[in-house]
Amino acid sequence: MILSPFEWTIAKRYMLPGKGEAFIAMVAGISLVAVMLGVAALVIVMSVMNGFRAELFDKIVGLNGHAIIQAYGGRLDNWQDVLKDVRQTEGVTEASPLIEQPLLGSFNGRVEAVLVRGNTDADIKAIAPKVTAGILSDLKSGASNVAIGSRLAENLGARVGDSITIINPQGRSTPFGTVPRQIAYNVSAIFEIGIYDYDQAFVVMPMQDAQTLLLTGNTIGMIEVTTTDPDNVSQILAPLSEKLAGQAIVTDWKTINASLFEALAVERVAMFVVLSIIVLVAVFNILSSLIMLVRAKTRDIAILRTMGATRRSLMKIFVTTGFLIGALGTVAGLVLGFVFLYFRQPIVRGIEMISGQNLWDPSIRFLTELPSRTDPFEVAAISVMALVFSFLATLYPAYKAASTDPVQVLRYE
Repeated sequence: MILSPFEWTIAKRYMLPGKGEAFIAMVAGISLVAVMLGVAALVIVMSVMNGFRAELFDKIVGLNGHAIIQAYGGRLDNWQDVLKDVRQTEGVTEASPLIEQPLLGSFNGRVEAVLVRGNTDADIKAIAPKVTAGILSDLKSGASNVAIGSRLAENLGARVGDSITIINPQGRSTPFGTVPRQIAYNVSAIFEIGIYDYDQAFVVMPMQDAQTLLLTGNTIGMIEVTTTDPDNVSQILAPLSEKLAGQAIVTDWKTINASLFEALAVERVAMFVVLSIIVLVAVFNILSSLIMLVRAKTRDIAILRTMGATRRSLMKIFVTTGFLIGALGTVAGLVLGFVFLYFRQPIVRGIEMISGQNLWDPSIRFLTELPSRTDPFEVAAISVMALVFSFLATLYPAYKAASTDPVQVLRYE
């Protein structure tokens, strides 16, 4: 497909039609813009979908580990021995005890459902980068201090330094019945994980304080596990599942969030197929513009044939003309897509201001901001797809041009 100087000169001439061919030029311009928009849409949507999945995975797994070992009945009595076995399992990089219990939180007459998490000191330090207010180091055993999510703080109207009350309905039994257990805790820090459900419910405290609140003694509820390969976590923990059968159940992140990630995978494939149709429609525009160009240049083609131009040369000329439209549209689409992704948050806010609608509601979208993570291989696949479609669209018009019979065209000239 290397063009000679003669073929390249003719191809450039046909890419810029003359004064009487403004309609052909307009159709070619529309084709270029259509390819650009199709490629940009694919890059933007696929990057956002990748970012959405990656952000969810990072935040969910970063907070809950790759798997959870949960005892039957909610209490793991011999958890020290189980924890030792977990840490000795091949492929496990980290394991830590965890207490998690849904309770009620109250402040100034406001009551919210909360999820109390009793963590080790190491796990508490891990959320330090997410702290937006207060000091996380104040969370020490027996100090009656907690860290709460930013959305929960907004719902309760609590700030750093305020005292909130955690209500445990399973209190102590008395002659008059079960009295709910209520303990006041000082808010020493407010954090924002970035997932709405977590920021709206989580109350983090030292594990010993959670045991005191829940009256569980020295027992825990679960162990969170981190492995070397999150995609193969079920295979890594399979021996452990057999060993703990009847005592505890091992649940990996895929099972816990199966419906969410499966829905994302299906939506990702569906969006790719639907948006690919836009590129296909744009390619049909290239096809129509080339057909019109061939019909308009029939006399020129016949003259070129009589001057010695081969059918191969004419094929290369018209294939190049149409392919360059697709190539320019693809490059412009990539640039437009990357620019949109770079300024995605200001663009979303601008659309929200103009339309008056909340386009990215964290309570629905899980994440607080529109995410993006561009996969170079996907971008390359999108580019190749657009270029291949553009090339295929040029074959029929180029073949018709090369098949032109100069005798028939010039008979009456």
